[in-house]
Amino acid sequence: MHRCVCLVFNATARSSTSAVISVTTLRPAGAAIGSGSQLPRSVTFCTCAAPGVDSRSCRSPTAIAVTLHPGSHRLSDTVHGGVGDVEEVLVVAGSAVPDEDWTAPGAHEVTAGVYRIPLPLPNDGLRAVNVYAILAGEDLVLVDSGWAITEARAQLEAGLKSLGAALVDVSGFLVTHMHRDHYSQAVHVRREFGTAVSLGVGERAALDQLTDPAHRPLSSHLSALRQCGGASVADALAAQSPEPHDPHASGWEYPDTWLRDGDSVPCGARRLDVVGTPGHTQGHVVFHESQDGLLFAGDHVLPTITPSIAVEPVLAENPLADFLASLAKVRQLPDAVLLPAHGPVAPSVHARVDELTEHHGRRLDQTAAAVALGAHTAFEVALILRWTRRGRRLDELDLFNQMLAITETEAHLVLLAAQGRLSRSERDGIRHYK
Repeated sequence: MHRCVCLVFNATARSSTSAVISVTTLRPAGAAIGSGSQLPRSVTFCTCAAPGVDSRSCRSPTAIAVTLHPGSHRLSDTVHGGVGDVEEVLVVAGSAVPDEDWTAPGAHEVTAGVYRIPLPLPNDGLRAVNVYAILAGEDLVLVDSGWAITEARAQLEAGLKSLGAALVDVSGFLVTHMHRDHYSQAVHVRREFGTAVSLGVGERAALDQLTDPAHRPLSSHLSALRQCGGASVADALAAQSPEPHDPHASGWEYPDTWLRDGDSVPCGARRLDVVGTPGHTQGHVVFHESQDGLLFAGDHVLPTITPSIAVEPVLAENPLADFLASLAKVRQLPDAVLLPAHGPVAPSVHARVDELTEHHGRRLDQTAAAVALGAHTAFEVALILRWTRRGRRLDELDLFNQMLAITETEAHLVLLAAQGRLSRSERDGIRHYK
């Protein structure tokens, strides 16, 4: 993957045939960088002539490869062939540079006043969840909160301490959706400090279920699995399913404020526009900040993995259609830096949305092809398809991820039927497609 670094020269400055640059954070998609910033890791950057990079987006025809020397934490290289002094460095195009250390604890600056604080997860393949701290004058707002576990609480406190703040200083949580790795710590902090918690109004039905002491975790998904022909997986999961839960201990409570699509949340001089993005959950929202071109994307747009569809206690009728419509909605916004809940920051929301849209287009074709081969239920189709970037078979996944794979396959089948590419019938409580 490439990032294009454009070296913008000042033509009125004294002429020279070389110049030395030293910069801090590499900012994505059109953001200028001054000298003396901190650089997260060693990376080699390409010229604007690199494959897949449109050099017409550069502000100067002069561009050259620059290398961050390992261990130096500085971009320092001699630029040859230019006229004038280097005025600024501009990252103008490209995909996210792979970052093996995006989970490293700390408060990592995204732009002035915005910091990414990765927090650990319990037994979760996602590795970590990013909480974003927005410092705005006297206000400190957190986007998402992390899972309410001891380790996450400690790392959040340490990250805030490095910014000269503490949990008591947090004026509010803006939560992208109701999953525990995003919502539960906000509820626990509110119990201590009275901190305001805001959540998308589309999550109300899910919280109605989750705040009910009689609710059994995964009950709706187990029913859906049986509809999908996956009774064997449902039975195995049911044998492991816990008894009715304690909502208070689990951190299930209603928010102070329900957010709606089109709302605007002030954060000092910044304004975060609420954009409803159903799909991952029905009430998922993202927050678009136009001043610096940022999108706090939650689990709607992730840089290295495809978000799961409809992981919630109240299932939508056509969740993949909702998700794709939400991707198209975000694609219509001005492009922005992608601030995901899982994974490193990436320079372009649009680029990743296009990749996710293409992925689901291919997956729809693969699903239809599996039906043509004789698979008629979501379970049978999921057995034919391959899963994860490693191309695993369904039976190579753990039970929980088998459930996600089967229900996501069902989401693709539902959309194919809605598009008229397949027909659907139901026999003995199981959905069949042809």
